[in-house]
Amino acid sequence: WQTYLERRASTLHFLQCKLSLQLLEEYQKRLELLRKCYYYLEVLPTHVVQRDQNHLSTPTSIFQIMDPWKFQRVKRQGRTQVEIQLQLLTELLEQLQRGRQELACYMETCDVATFLSKWDLIMQRQSDLSGMMTSFVSLQEKRQLHTRDHLVPCTVVRGAKAPNISLFLSRKMPVMFDRTESVAHENWANLRWFTEDQESHPERYELHFRLLKNGTQQALGHCGLVAVTSNTCAVCGLLPDRSYEFMIRRVETYTLVYEPWHDTIILKTKADAAEG
Repeated sequence: WQTYLERRASTLHFLQCKLSLQLLEEYQKRLELLRKCYYYLEVLPTHVVQRDQNHLSTPTSIFQIMDPWKFQRVKRQGRTQVEIQLQLLTELLEQLQRGRQELACYMETCDVATFLSKWDLIMQRQSDLSGMMTSFVSLQEKRQLHTRDHLVPCTVVRGAKAPNISLFLSRKMPVMFDRTESVAHENWANLRWFTEDQESHPERYELHFRLLKNGTQQALGHCGLVAVTSNTCAVCGLLPDRSYEFMIRRVETYTLVYEPWHDTIILKTKADAAEG
């Protein structure tokens, strides 16, 4: 009986502290956030020293001397790696959820003799789940992307040693509308958005909008795009008493490899006061 109480307390501690429901909820929210992130290919170094025929040295952007076709192939490899990582995180989270349910079932349904007889299995299950939690955390870390492609041809560096290029997969937090501050008026709308980490440097965004349920000839093709470098924008020239869909995204860059999600919001403009 004493052995049973000690082992039961050990399993209960594992479920309440190491693999709690709160932790699994945090993992679920983290995974949902990662599915919405922007993923980029980070290239280091960003510049190299290039020498001309007069042996003059000039700093040159690595992208100016890089083979563009090979870089596109590496970007496809990066996209595939991101998709694999997200799939692995999904499967790990599902296994953690099932594993916790399995251990909780042992706690609730097994009598003393059955629980003690399954102790080796319970211990092995706890060890496996601990390893899965470690893997779930490590998969989110910044990773280097390995490739066999030589991105900088030797002919470009004129006989000098080709630069040792390192490739990393980095991510940026998703852009999301502020549902409280984004409002529509009679013929214009004020949109505001944010990112979770609130980058200090200004970013370039594209705000797309289109009219929904445009049944009249006047409303056909009523859509547009606004480029901004802030986190707010006023869209004018809208039709009154109409529903519009707004979509926000970062401006696509040369190093973007995966952009699985855009935030959208639907706002309805107010009715024309004069007509009312």
